[in-house]
Amino acid sequence: MTPVIVLVLAKAPQPGRVKTRLCPPATPRQAARVAAAALLDTLDAAAAMPGARPVVALAGDVDAGESASELGRPFHHIPVIGQRGSSLGDRIAAAHADTAQLYPGYPVLQIGMDTPQVSAHLLQGCRDRLLEPGTDAVLGLAEDGGWWLLGLRDPRHAAAIAAVPTSRPDTGARTRLALAEHGLRIAAAPGLADVDTMPVARAVASTVPGSRFAAAVELIR
Repeated sequence: MTPVIVLVLAKAPQPGRVKTRLCPPATPRQAARVAAAALLDTLDAAAAMPGARPVVALAGDVDAGESASELGRPFHHIPVIGQRGSSLGDRIAAAHADTAQLYPGYPVLQIGMDTPQVSAHLLQGCRDRLLEPGTDAVLGLAEDGGWWLLGLRDPRHAAAIAAVPTSRPDTGARTRLALAEHGLRIAAAPGLADVDTMPVARAVASTVPGSRFAAAVELIR
């Protein structure tokens, strides 16, 4: 089985800095707890995928956020690199470049902490698509027009999307176009909903009963 890096782009779950669109009805601290739960569930999925080596690209100070002690446990066993760059596109490209230096020659699946419904089985399917002959990249579109997963055989090719505007209804389409213009052959991954608003959070929570994420969302009234 070909090993693959699962690169998780994450923010430290500090109140007032993450999941702010959940407020109201969530308080800033509740929103941060939802973010922490989403990150922990995502790390569990990455760790459970056969042949995966998780890496976290982190912005912020986990020790200053919610669930610091619980997050500290997986972070002791997972390489953590700092995010760098002025825009999200720059930070994504830099995270891929830094991962390529850390694990030369490994393919990368990059996800965020906004899809806590992701599973090891789903990630494994994305890895299989990426490693099919004639495929250079896998892109999983999000329901809001962005994307939730970017897989690259050569993570250095993430530089092709550094200038793509993010948080727009056409971000996913623009990302696919930028990859294609870079000469990459692209396969599609299943679509998922990014958790940004309370209605979406509740809908996603209903699909993962018993998860940390579902428990954190359930506390918000």
